[in-house]
Amino acid sequence: MGTSKHYGERRVDKCPECESVNLIRDYNTGEAVCGSCGYVMPGQMMNKGPEWRAFTQEEETLKSRTGIPSSYSIHDKGHGTVIDRVDRDAFGRKLPDSTRREMYRLRKWQKRTRVYKSADRNLAQAMGELERLRDKVYVSKQVQEEAAVIYRKALDKGLIRGRSIAAIAAAALYAACRYTGTSRTLKTIAKASLVDKKDVGRCYRLLLRELEIKMPVADSISYVSKIAEPLKISGETQGKAIQIIRGFKKKLKTGGKNPQGLAGAALYIACEQNNEKRIQKDIAEIAGVTEVTIRNLYKAIKRTLKIQLND
Repeated sequence: MGTSKHYGERRVDKCPECESVNLIRDYNTGEAVCGSCGYVMPGQMMNKGPEWRAFTQEEETLKSRTGIPSSYSIHDKGHGTVIDRVDRDAFGRKLPDSTRREMYRLRKWQKRTRVYKSADRNLAQAMGELERLRDKVYVSKQVQEEAAVIYRKALDKGLIRGRSIAAIAAAALYAACRYTGTSRTLKTIAKASLVDKKDVGRCYRLLLRELEIKMPVADSISYVSKIAEPLKISGETQGKAIQIIRGFKKKLKTGGKNPQGLAGAALYIACEQNNEKRIQKDIAEIAGVTEVTIRNLYKAIKRTLKIQLND
C-alpha cells in the first residue's frame, strides 16, 4: 500500500481492499472513502469539523459560535459589536465603579461610531421602521430583507434626499410584498406606517421607475382568503370564488383588472350562490376598492360566465 506525506498527515493513495485510486476525501469528518468498493479509511486526515454533534438544523444553529449571519435589515448588516449594559463580569460579580465608568464611556463612543455618517443614521432609522412595519402587517423575514435591499439601492441612488424616510421605507416594503407575491395592499401598509397613502404610492412609483424594478402581475386568487376571513365567509364559498376567478381568466384576459376588486366580485357572486348574504359595501371596504369597482366586475363576470342570479 503506497503512502505519502501530505502537510505532516499520513495520506493513503490506494484503497487497501481493491487497490483503487478513486478515493473521496471528506475533510469535515477526517475520512477517506473508496469510490469503487465503498471502503472507509478513518483517521487519515485531520477532522476540521466542530467537536460537538447536532442532529437538526435548529440544534446546529444553537450550538454554532460564529455569531448571527449577515443581514441587510440591520443597518451595519450585523457586523458591528454591541457592548451590553450588564455591569457584571463573567462570574456575575458587580464591576468596580472605575470599570463601570470606563464601560459607560466605551459604550457611548461605540454607539456614536456605529452611526457616524449621515447614511448610517439614515439606514439605522429606516431599518428600525421596516422592523416596526413588519410586526404591524405580519410579513416574513424574507420580505423584510427584500425591502431592506430595495431601500439600500434607493439610498445609493440618492432617492431619499428631500423625501420622508418613513414613506420610502413603506414603499420599499410594499414593493417587496408585490415582488415576492405576498398579498398586502398599499392601504394596509400606508395605514401601518402612519404616512398618507398618496405619498407612499408616489414613492412606490418612484422606486419602480428609478430602480427599474419589474413587478409580477398580482394574482387575484391570493386575495380571496384575505377578504373572506374578516367577513367570516365559509371555506366552501371561498373555493367557489376561486373557481369563478379561474373560469373568468380562461374566458377573458384579466390584464388591467384590479386583483382585489376581481377577488371581491368573485366572492360576492359565490356568496349569492351559496346563500351567504354579504353586501358589496362591506366586501369593497375590506378589499380596498370602491363599490363601483365591485359592481362593474360583478357584471362582467356574470356576463362572461353566463351566471344567472336573482339580483
